[in-house]
Amino acid sequence: MLDACAELVDEVGYEGLTTTLLAERAEVAIGSVYQFFPDKRAIVQALTLRTMESYLQRLDERFASDEMTHWWDGVDAGIDEYITMHRTVPGFRTLHFGDVVDLHLLDEQRDNNGVIADQLARVLTERFGLTDVPKLRFVLEIAVEAADALIKLAFRRRSDGDERVLLEAKALIREYLHRQVDGPDSGRVAAEQPVEVAQPA
Repeated sequence: MLDACAELVDEVGYEGLTTTLLAERAEVAIGSVYQFFPDKRAIVQALTLRTMESYLQRLDERFASDEMTHWWDGVDAGIDEYITMHRTVPGFRTLHFGDVVDLHLLDEQRDNNGVIADQLARVLTERFGLTDVPKLRFVLEIAVEAADALIKLAFRRRSDGDERVLLEAKALIREYLHRQVDGPDSGRVAAEQPVEVAQPA
């Protein structure tokens, strides 16, 4: 049913989605839909949660690579995967992480991009040892909002994403995060460096 939902929202949008259409596309009785979901919002919420889990799994797999040596590599991967999902994951270009339905679809207390920023902060601190987690979460939330807006613009301009806009988005986010995380006035949201101990001659 979730796969059918993803296909339908790309075709008719969230407003055009109905449980009747979903049942027809999934080839199930309408009663089977209501057995699992009380309404279309609940269906889209389940689809969005599955999409977020897939996004984070993609990041975990990329973060496991030895090629990533700096926190920026992780941010770059996060942006690349977000763009890739726009191009390849049914329903994602329409729903993103649920904001088209409800800004608090993923969490009643935080907006959807805030939840994504929290998850990115988690994987970045685990992989690269960044230390000031509250500051990191804040700057990532700003970065996610900016990147989200620019990537949406790129896909409004071209169905496959306007490459010029996507490149500018990455440059803008990289510069902002570099200044906030590594810059002289950043408060040092940086990884703790190991202390080198002199070896006896």
